[in-house]
Amino acid sequence: MNAKWITPAVTAMDERGHIDMEANGRIYDYLIENGMDGILLLGSIGEFFAIPTEEKRKLLRDAIRRIDHRVTVYAGTNEMNLESCIALSNDAIDAGADAAMVISPYYFNLPESAILNFYDTLAERVHGPVMLYNFPARTGYSLSPSLVRELALRHGNITGIKDTVGDMAHTRALIQAVKPVRPDFLIYSGFDEFFGHNVLSGGDGCIAGLSNFAPEVASAYAEAARRGDLEGMAASQRKVDALMAIYDVAPQFVPVIKKAMELRGVGLAPFCAPPMLPATEEETAKVREILRLLEA
Repeated sequence: MNAKWITPAVTAMDERGHIDMEANGRIYDYLIENGMDGILLLGSIGEFFAIPTEEKRKLLRDAIRRIDHRVTVYAGTNEMNLESCIALSNDAIDAGADAAMVISPYYFNLPESAILNFYDTLAERVHGPVMLYNFPARTGYSLSPSLVRELALRHGNITGIKDTVGDMAHTRALIQAVKPVRPDFLIYSGFDEFFGHNVLSGGDGCIAGLSNFAPEVASAYAEAARRGDLEGMAASQRKVDALMAIYDVAPQFVPVIKKAMELRGVGLAPFCAPPMLPATEEETAKVREILRLLEA
């Protein structure tokens, strides 16, 4: 099976909400040393929505240099302004990213004609691979399988999608619609618990957040899938299912993920960009309980 687990890395910040590049470097090394197949910079867990464009540009440049082609690197280049999005995407490609990943425009619920126009323009003006990012809980609408198939047929440099939906049926429909006409098109799930279902259905794995603090679990799952080890996959699935409780600790899961990483000694402070608040003592106690599952 073609199976990869890509980590949508958190963005380490200082107490003022500015990027802490030394801490981010430690995060990338930790993920790579623990077997992750790739890293997504500035995804949703990476708080792209709260970081100024110039800080994003610097983080992408410095991070890609630090990672130095040791693993696949996708760059989240989301900007609400189209020209800014194109410019940041080209900057990331020029810096050495394997692809620019761009969420569809949010705030307004767009018709498919507008979404096609958005991604058509990106594909034509970004001089490198572009990945789609479907996250209907944040955009208010979903990229349909027929729309994704159309984009895949129109543009060879649209190379894949992160499908962050709570229903695996949508991702399965994407696989069925797109893979027959573009076998090279990468289809990743955005939720950890769908990794096994994804690859067994013919997808390519997931880009999902548990691997920030439990990369050894994620990398073992991916390796078992590549070996076709169904018993190993089943054991890994049970670990992932238990760890999914991390997302229910608090309404905002990013501070909780960072707290889990801090408790595991990754080497970052658990600060987030405002208005996100750090994990409370009660939430931290719940995180400690979840982390004990890694010792079982």
